[in-house]
Amino acid sequence: VVYLDNISYFEDDKPIIKDLTLTIRPFDKIALIGNNSKANSILLDIISGKKLPTKGKVSYGSTVKLSYFEKNNDYYFNEDISLYEWLRNFSSNKEETFVRGFLGRMLFSGDDVFKKVDVLSGGEKARCMLSKCMLENPNFLVLDEPTNHLDLESITALNKGLVNFTGSILLTSRDHELNSTVTNRIIEIKDDGSILDRYMTYDEYLESKK
Repeated sequence: VVYLDNISYFEDDKPIIKDLTLTIRPFDKIALIGNNSKANSILLDIISGKKLPTKGKVSYGSTVKLSYFEKNNDYYFNEDISLYEWLRNFSSNKEETFVRGFLGRMLFSGDDVFKKVDVLSGGEKARCMLSKCMLENPNFLVLDEPTNHLDLESITALNKGLVNFTGSILLTSRDHELNSTVTNRIIEIKDDGSILDRYMTYDEYLESKK
């Protein structure tokens, strides 16, 4: 799916990520773990193509279709347009019944669809970003703290959807249940920039840290 060849990323000559080589394979569902959330987010930015590494190369499989849920997504919602117009921009099917039906599935109903996106709450923005990801029909999902701002019902629905997703996933999350039930591989970025990379469950990872 993705191959990172000796990736490094520096800010002010300080290494955030250093000499990272990594292969993400089909059906990998990876929990990205580590105390440095900035390093995690930058790695996801690099893999998604939002940032370029300071050195090294990122290569993608020929059939990869990536969708990225960004933790810092406020800039998506700066326009003075309705929620309906916003989501329609990401949909290949522009019919009103389809877009409004999709919004209904994401718990936006009635006049909610005409709410301006620049006044949405954090939870509403998160549901919009998940809607965008779904409409992009990806086979590789990159998710940076997708449960932030979501209520329990939405987190449960997201969890179920990710368990059933047949493509590859790379995610960061502080939600124990999500990590435990969705992922089959753990990558930990350590404080010195090195990584631990193991095919194991999240619970096995926690047990190994005791």
